[in-house]
Parts: sequence; C-alpha cells; structure tokens
Amino acid sequence: MAALAVGLIVLGFLSPGRAPGEGEHLGFFSLLPALITLLVVFATKNVVVALFLGVVAGGVVSGQYNIVDEYMLPALGSISFATILLVYLWALGGMIGLWTRTGGAQAFAEMAGRSLVRGPTSARIFGWLVGVLFHQGGTISTILAGTTVRPLTDKHKVSKEELTYIVDSTASPVATLLPFNAWPLYVSGLVVGTTPLFVTEDDGVAFFISSIAFNFYAIFAVSATLLFAWGKLPWVGKNMKLAIHRARTTGQLNAPTAKPITSDELVTMKLPEDYKPSVVDFAGPMGVLLSIVIGSYIVSGEVLIAQAFGLAVITAIVLALIRGLPLGEAIDGFIDGCKGVTVGGLILALAVTLGYVSKQLGTANYVVQTTSDWVVDPLLPAILMAICMGVAFSIGSSWGTFAVVFPLAMPLAYAIDPNPIYLHLCFGAVVGGAVFGDQVSPISDTTILSALACGGDVMDHVKTQLPLALAAASLAALTATGIAFVIL
Repeated sequence: MAALAVGLIVLGFLSPGRAPGEGEHLGFFSLLPALITLLVVFATKNVVVALFLGVVAGGVVSGQYNIVDEYMLPALGSISFATILLVYLWALGGMIGLWTRTGGAQAFAEMAGRSLVRGPTSARIFGWLVGVLFHQGGTISTILAGTTVRPLTDKHKVSKEELTYIVDSTASPVATLLPFNAWPLYVSGLVVGTTPLFVTEDDGVAFFISSIAFNFYAIFAVSATLLFAWGKLPWVGKNMKLAIHRARTTGQLNAPTAKPITSDELVTMKLPEDYKPSVVDFAGPMGVLLSIVIGSYIVSGEVLIAQAFGLAVITAIVLALIRGLPLGEAIDGFIDGCKGVTVGGLILALAVTLGYVSKQLGTANYVVQTTSDWVVDPLLPAILMAICMGVAFSIGSSWGTFAVVFPLAMPLAYAIDPNPIYLHLCFGAVVGGAVFGDQVSPISDTTILSALACGGDVMDHVKTQLPLALAAASLAALTATGIAFVIL
C-alpha cells in the first residue's frame, strides 16, 4: 500500500493536473486510468480494487482530487445507471431471489431437461439458441439469457466459464447481425453527413444493414460460439479446456479460486415445506417480460425494458401468492435477491465511473489520434478494427467507441476509395472491433453482467473468453484485409 501511495503521489507531480477541453486529451496520461485498472485486475483478480484505483488515478491525472463530486456523482447520478441498478440488478436479483422460495427456475430446469436438454452439449446449444433469441443488445441479452439457461447448465455440470462465454458471445455480436434493435439508428446518427452516402439517418440505417455481411468479427464470433456449444470447435484454449474438465469430472462449476459476484442468496433454495414448485412460477414472469420486450419493439420500435422487468416482478409475486406462498416469504425472497447482487452493483458502479473518467480525459480521442498515421490503404479495415478493439477494451463500451471512431473513420475511408465494398469493409471493421473490445473488457457492463447472471467470476470469464474472441478477431481482420487487397 505504501508503494501504491508513493506511485500516486509521483503521478500527481508528473501529470498535467487539469482536465482537457472538449475534443482534447492529455496524451498518454489520458490512457493511464484505464491502463492501471487493466494491469491491476489481471495481476490481482480483484476487480473492485482495480476499478477504484483507476478512478483515483483519473482524479490524480486531472487534478480533480474530489473524485466523488467530480466523477462518481455525475456518472452514477445518470438515468442510464439508475436504470441498470433498478432494472437489471434489483428487479432481476429480486426475481431470482423469489425463485429460491418458489422453486420456479428449478422446475423449469427439470421440465426442459426432460424435453429439450439431455446433457452438457444440448444444454450449451440451448444456451446459444436463447442468446440468439434475446438479441436486443448486450445488457438485455446477457441478463435474460444467463437467467434462463443457468438452471439447466448447472444441472448438467456446464462450467461457469463455458456459460458466460456463450451468453456474452451471443449478446452484442448477435445484436449487430440481427439489427432489430436500437443499434442501426444509433450508428446512423453518428455517420450522417460524414460522406455523400449518408445524407439522412435512413441512409445510415440502410448502410448498417447492408454492411452486416462485412461484419466479420460478429459472424466468426457467433459461429465459433455455436461450434463451441456443439463441441465441434477444434481449439478452445488452455484455461477453457481446464474449466470444462473440472466441471465434468468434479462437478465444480466455478474454479476453487473463483470469486463469483453472485451470492448465496441467489442460489440457496429456501422452499417452504407446503409449497409445490411449478414451471408457471418461472414461465409466467419470463413470458410477461419477453412479451413486453418483443411486443413493444414490434409495435413502436422502442424496447420498454423498465416496464417489462417491473411487470415481470409483479407477476412473479402475484403468482407465488396465488399459489400459496406467504407474503412474508415472498418479500424475504425478493429482498434476499436484491442483497445477492450487491457486489455486482458495486463493480458495475465503479466500471461506469471509470468509463466517465475515460470520457472526461479524452482517452478514446488519444488512441484514435495516435494511431491515425499508420494508415495503409488495403490495411485500413484491419487498422480501424484494431483501433476500435483497443478503445473499447480500454473504456468498456462499444457505443462509446462508435461515437469517437465513426465520424473519423468513414470520411477517411471515403477519401481513400469511395468504392461501396471498401466502405462496407471499413464500416464492418469499426462495428466488429468495438463489439470485440466491449465483449472482452473486464470493465465492460456486458462482461460484468454476464458473470453476474451466470454466477461466475469476472476475471475467469475474461481469461477463458479472450483467446477465443481473439481468434475470431484475427480471422475477421485477415478476411477484411484480403478483400481490400483484391478490390483496391
């Protein structure tokens, strides 16, 4: 601790001690908070400490030593974080806690086991199918898929590392391939006016959809995950292989050294003696949730997530009361579930704060500007992909990466060659690279929520997923580069 304190003091003397202006950065110092976080988290596996040190480093670098007022309150006082806290954490955790009193999830697992799932392979394939079905976006997909599949995979000795990889790799990657969500509209707003091809937002949406075939990372990632689930992927990496062997032979779903960010409140059954578990306790609230999520999008183009989770929780409680669960037991179960996601909420709060720090310091702007001189025409798609991978990994956000890179990447690509195929390659590279970085970053909300929903350890998830995602990214970069060399 003494060495750490001395290091921060030295950093304070060396750093600029000011916040950059709009569109500016502090050079390498802008990257330090994210870099320190990543180094500490890989060295110690303590995500909370690493994230907190990253936030403190941001305060030291910028001279904003009151990190609570300058960074935490603005980041955590936002509507987006309140939504995550109330909807994705407390509502979800409360519903899972309620299932420990009704046995609903367990009953669903037993029913699905009799009709759909026969062993680890079919459990993993079912997880992949559910991930593809819940393709509205990263946070939504990870929570819904993880919660639905977890009882089945636990029953059939599928390790948490396997499950979190399947859930995470079928979240954002699928959302970019099945764009019946907010992604195309968001990206179109970033590219409008950047080239003559993007005059209106409709042009941007159409180009996003027509670029799906060139989003090679998402294609390879989703395909590799299916092969993995099926047991046909020829290489899974050393750590994943060990996790699979451990779970199948010993039944240990997490590694002995793991620190799952779910607690006993979410997994320990406290079923009253006179209450008979039923699939309806699980299917009822999940059916309400999915009906509102999918139906609202079909009808209005807007996903009513908060309303869906709120009504799902109410449905779960009402069903339990109708079927004979005492009100006190229902409330206790809900409260236990909320307590069970406390650690996940703390990690997510620090991750959101670090993302705000990186935004204020211009981290993404620094990475983009320092790598822009590397451009070689046929290599531009691969370069853009590498830049986005680095930016998204550093800030833990694909959408944040889009906001920085797209306005620069598309005019640059158009100036080099207005060939539509070349522009599609560059467009797909930005989307794929950003999704990769977000997917594998230990400070990303989707990474954290995947581990939370599946009951796994964040860093075990990162270390087992990273080699597989890197393999998909490498294939994607090579494919884009090969096509670029042919057309230029």
